[in-house]
Amino acid sequence: MNYDATQYPYSSRRHTVFSKNGMVATSQPLAAQAGLDILKKGGNAIDAAIATAACLTVVEPTSNGIGGDAFALVWVKDQLYGLNASGPAPKSISIEAVKNAGYEEMPQYGFIPVTVPGTPGAWAALSKRFGKLPLTEVLKPAIAYAEHGYPISPTLGKYWGAGYKKFKAEAVGEQFQSWFKTFAPEGRAPRIGEVWKSPDHAKTLRLIAETGAEEFYRGDLAAQIDRFSKQYGGFISKEDLADFHPEWVKPIHVNYKGYDVWELPPNGQGMVALMALNILKGFHFAAKDNVEVYHKQIEAIKLAFADGLHYITQFDKMTVSVEDLLSDNYADRRRALLNDLAAQPAAGDPPRGGTVYLCAADDEGNMISYIQSNYMGFGSGLVVPGTGIALQNRGHNFSLNPEHNNRLEPGKKTFHTIIPGFLSKNGKAIGPFGVMGGFMQPQGHVQVVMNMIDFHLNPQAALDAPRWQWVKDKTVLLEHSVPEHIAQELVKRGHNIEWALDSGSFGRGQVIIRDEFDVYAGGTEPRTDGSIAAW
Repeated sequence: MNYDATQYPYSSRRHTVFSKNGMVATSQPLAAQAGLDILKKGGNAIDAAIATAACLTVVEPTSNGIGGDAFALVWVKDQLYGLNASGPAPKSISIEAVKNAGYEEMPQYGFIPVTVPGTPGAWAALSKRFGKLPLTEVLKPAIAYAEHGYPISPTLGKYWGAGYKKFKAEAVGEQFQSWFKTFAPEGRAPRIGEVWKSPDHAKTLRLIAETGAEEFYRGDLAAQIDRFSKQYGGFISKEDLADFHPEWVKPIHVNYKGYDVWELPPNGQGMVALMALNILKGFHFAAKDNVEVYHKQIEAIKLAFADGLHYITQFDKMTVSVEDLLSDNYADRRRALLNDLAAQPAAGDPPRGGTVYLCAADDEGNMISYIQSNYMGFGSGLVVPGTGIALQNRGHNFSLNPEHNNRLEPGKKTFHTIIPGFLSKNGKAIGPFGVMGGFMQPQGHVQVVMNMIDFHLNPQAALDAPRWQWVKDKTVLLEHSVPEHIAQELVKRGHNIEWALDSGSFGRGQVIIRDEFDVYAGGTEPRTDGSIAAW
């Protein structure tokens, strides 16, 4: 990748990290170090990623957990593999059942939005296919942190406190009490620097490690989830858990100015990033800090989201093919809609034919782009008593409109926000990248990819650069580091510009790039407690 490693136009606190033997990048230093320790014990990048991911369920529970979903792109021996470990809706749920419970749209909390957790299955599947070390060894760091505790870091403490206040106000009822016992044992959120531990997490992680996650899906943990669900009228059952298996899928890509940008196919929203890049590849951008760049990026992502939110759902239930949506012909038609003024986004008619991100690399050239989430912070607000398992609320994204492509159906996977990314060129791996953060994720992917390819920023500078976020209609949120003159020019073009109070909603990303010297160059997010562990 063509960038100047000596220049850091947006870096104020960090520099790109270089290493030869291996690297792990994520949002928590303890988790990154755990992954590096596994590399040093003889594990590969996949083992390191699993160790890091398991640690993150303990050391960053505000963003992910054992009861969430996961996706991965894995580069091994010059081939890219995709893993979709997102769980479906329970087989007993339906639009009618939800409406009969008094809801006109999917709620955020409680059992109704709970879908089958895929994260433990992801760890087991990755370990079985690509790992070198046993899962019992790989999950040891996470178990130790859960058992003995760790001090709360600054960004973690901030979001933990916010999550506690939200649940205190909105998660009312007996079914939520286990969450408060687990995550607020002193009757409050743990303070920054205070040590928090969860023996229940440790016990569950040990069972997952010893049984290759079988205990979670077809053993006593599954039975405990089933009992908790039945106690409070939930839909998820032990039968739903027993039927779940992660899916190995074929990654999808577009070629953007000589680089292949890879994402996972639907039900994930990675295609939104690819559709936007397909539109943007028809333009030449001379410099990054230019209103034309911001305007065209925003307009392209709006068109891509209009299509994504309209068409993307479970892969085999889509009414339009991935190939049609990613075709150059359709990109040309969508690009022709862009002009100098902000537009109201609408879906086209193509021709028919709260999350953690991490990446890791090792000395054999194996690399992995991995992401997992409970969704919307802590998820559903439900913790299975005695297990530490915080159940996700991913079903909140389903529509209760029976005519919508992403309508709720029994056993169906919903439109999913979490997406890992990967870059290659001429069949050679460049490296993994990702930006977590709900519907910010494809927007972050587009901005980070363009920062590296169009503007030749090194990985750290590409992450440090100011970000924008399209919210809805013509409303765009800007970080305060965006130049004032660009904001003024965007207003003149019809954008409704709002300044963000902080950078918390602009995503948190990581990048690892392998250069022409077979050296890894890594960048980590300045908007969180991000860290790179390397050797």
